[in-house]
Amino acid sequence: MTAPVNHQFKLARRPVGMVQRSDFEYTEAPIPQPGDGEVLVKILYLSLDPAMRGWMNEGKSYIAPVGIGEVMRAGAVGRVITSNDPNIAVGDHVVGMLGVQEYGVAKAKQLTKVDPRRAPLPVYLGTLGMPGMTAYFGLLEVGQPKEGDTVVVSGAAGAVGQVVGQIAKIKGCRVVGIAGGPDKCDYLRSIGFDAAIDYKHEDVKAALRQHCPKGVDVYFDNVGGDILDAVLTQLAMHARIVICGAISQYNETKMKGPSNYMSLLVNRARMQGMVVFDYASRYGEAAREMAGWLATGQLKSREDVVEGLETFPDTLSKLFKGENTGKLVLKVADS
Repeated sequence: MTAPVNHQFKLARRPVGMVQRSDFEYTEAPIPQPGDGEVLVKILYLSLDPAMRGWMNEGKSYIAPVGIGEVMRAGAVGRVITSNDPNIAVGDHVVGMLGVQEYGVAKAKQLTKVDPRRAPLPVYLGTLGMPGMTAYFGLLEVGQPKEGDTVVVSGAAGAVGQVVGQIAKIKGCRVVGIAGGPDKCDYLRSIGFDAAIDYKHEDVKAALRQHCPKGVDVYFDNVGGDILDAVLTQLAMHARIVICGAISQYNETKMKGPSNYMSLLVNRARMQGMVVFDYASRYGEAAREMAGWLATGQLKSREDVVEGLETFPDTLSKLFKGENTGKLVLKVADS
């Protein structure tokens, strides 16, 4: 019988523009063996996130770029096969940065145990994972919404945006989502958004005037570009803008900055970037509160699951074409 191997996607070159399959090398390697304090994990699901595009670029950022020839960085959830740490047992399910591969080794202290009986495993990569943490801390700590505020979210049908809008509703805000296409806008209304703007078929600036007659108090920005410019023209006094991402710009060779930024001065507004890793020590706090909201039905989670590790490059590109609704997850193996 042939010995099992570990299939991996390694970064072959730094992408220019849209990510291509040729930017990666699909390889086979022996299954790695864990050292002291480490565990071997069979990966079941991979998290596909817009941030992965930035991780492929050379240059200064909040995290070092993936090296050429290295396994592509990715969050994952899987089952422990071998453990050399007393705090994690064989059979436990864990979440961590394990890479785009079938088996990953990591230090036990860098992994978080999760319970598949409390929530489906893909939820731990979405609402109870990094996107959910981003939504929770980005909105509540940086956006600082108050009851009665008007909160606008771009990329609202994505992994982060869907959670931002629902948390804002829980906090008593009026919520307007911006998304691409009638199906996504229908989805937003179905999970409680007060209004949804289809940027592909509507004049965003005019729709914002209609749905935000008193202006935008909090804007959670996942897309940048023209939509950020449109929202800047509709700010309320002392508005807060959370810069979480700029997916509309990630595949451009030159990023476009906001042209309406003087609105920040006129409205005494604040625009602040956020990186979820800054709140790592508080993930447990957020997870407990959001798990409670999920249990009561106040918060709903949607995952867009695609099967097959070999589809990784094409599945990743769905993010940048706006083809996913909810959290994009790649299923690698059966539980």
